Amino acid sequence: MKGFGDKNQSKKKNIRYKNEKFNTDKLIKKAFQLQAEGKKLEAAKYYLYLIKNGLQNYIVFSNYGTFLKEIGKHKEAEIELKKAITLNPKYANAYYNLGGLFLEKGNLSKAEIYLRKAIELKSDFASAYYNLGFILKNLGKLQEAKLYIQKALEIDPQLTDAYLSLSNMQQTEKDQNWISQLFSESFLNNKKNIELVNIFFGRANILHKRKKYRESAENLLRANNLKLSMFKSEADLLIKKTNKLKISSNNFQRNFQDYSDDPISIFIVGMPRCGSTLVESIISLNSRVNDLGEVNIFEESYREYKQLKSNREATLAEIYKRYSQNNIAELTITTNKWLFNYQYAGIIARTIPNAKIIHCYRNPLDNILSIYRAHFSTGNIFSSSLVDCAQVYIDQEEIMDLYKKEFRSYIYDLNYEELVTNPLKEIKSLINWLQWEWNDNYLYPNLNQRSVFTRSNVEIRSPINSKSVGGWKHYEDMLQPAIEILTKKDRYKNLIS
Repeated sequence: MKGFGDKNQSKKKNIRYKNEKFNTDKLIKKAFQLQAEGKKLEAAKYYLYLIKNGLQNYIVFSNYGTFLKEIGKHKEAEIELKKAITLNPKYANAYYNLGGLFLEKGNLSKAEIYLRKAIELKSDFASAYYNLGFILKNLGKLQEAKLYIQKALEIDPQLTDAYLSLSNMQQTEKDQNWISQLFSESFLNNKKNIELVNIFFGRANILHKRKKYRESAENLLRANNLKLSMFKSEADLLIKKTNKLKISSNNFQRNFQDYSDDPISIFIVGMPRCGSTLVESIISLNSRVNDLGEVNIFEESYREYKQLKSNREATLAEIYKRYSQNNIAELTITTNKWLFNYQYAGIIARTIPNAKIIHCYRNPLDNILSIYRAHFSTGNIFSSSLVDCAQVYIDQEEIMDLYKKEFRSYIYDLNYEELVTNPLKEIKSLINWLQWEWNDNYLYPNLNQRSVFTRSNVEIRSPINSKSVGGWKHYEDMLQPAIEILTKKDRYKNLIS
């Protein structure tokens, strides 16, 4: 009887194992189905349940890690993606997703390593080729970048991101094949709206280079109107925020007696496409500078400060210092190019010791045109409305005028037109204001090897030039909605004369 009982028990275990395996397979299939349907949150719940119950499936770990990446949980995402690689070192998607994670974090060297590994494992991985090209573009390796983006198109001729990226780069006769495809009417068939936006912006870029401005404007209008139909402009919220922060700035008092040894914090502010990338490239030629790029860490510091208890465990200056220094003790200067810090300029001037604010600005119509042509990958949705562009431009000009009256010695005016037409004079003036020693290297920001993540990642690799000055005149008809808004203000009445 004992032997029979053991055999029967073993049989029950086998049945239970088969049932559990059946249920697990069913849950995995359901999770994958939800993922394919775009229901990522629901799929993630299944992935988490399976992982907590001991499932060792590399695709589940990779998919869950990708979800964590998309919601901003980078540390957790990295752990899950590396578990996927441990379970299957030949799974290209996990390396690709890790590359995307480090790309989002701004660690281009690690991103490049993982993307190259993904391509090594999967030679027809179009998105990996494209992302690697994107990284190389940001690193200023434009020729190599172009080769990888073209390879992505060879593998997937429908990859509209690649057409858009190539349209911003220098073209030769060898590019005619993909350009012909871009302008083919049949290419519009069966495309999602976001893909159509890429196509129309890409066409506009090519037509602009060919000086076919009317046709370029037509495609810009199609692209931006379609974009606005998908995403609502945040212009009203931006303007309300400016006013709210103006009121808040009055609650802070300047008192820097205990912070005389703090590092210099340079804030570059203004509208997108105002020349700020050029300015940061000039400044970061100083070997003591840590260029933070476009990072929203002052706002994060401000939010953390506001959440502290009433007795304040730390000052806003101390919190910002922690965010900005990144344990790089030997660098005594940081540049922060989060342009919308213009809204915080009053708070910055009152709270951050050794703060210097550089306000970059340019002809409003040139600025608005450049914004309208940009197609930002994230944020700045107001850029798709010419009216909203004009209203946000006026908002930042007016608030900066106000702060300049109160904090004149802390804010430097940098006019883009003057910078590119007379670089020696203007750069010397800026360096003198910063109280730095002059070096002729400041005249050659195009030789700066730093990574550039902005829409200026191609232009910044060229010597300083004034090609874009007055470019708005080619698009005057298209810009009429912005002109009508601007010319209602006295300061802009002679704008088009």
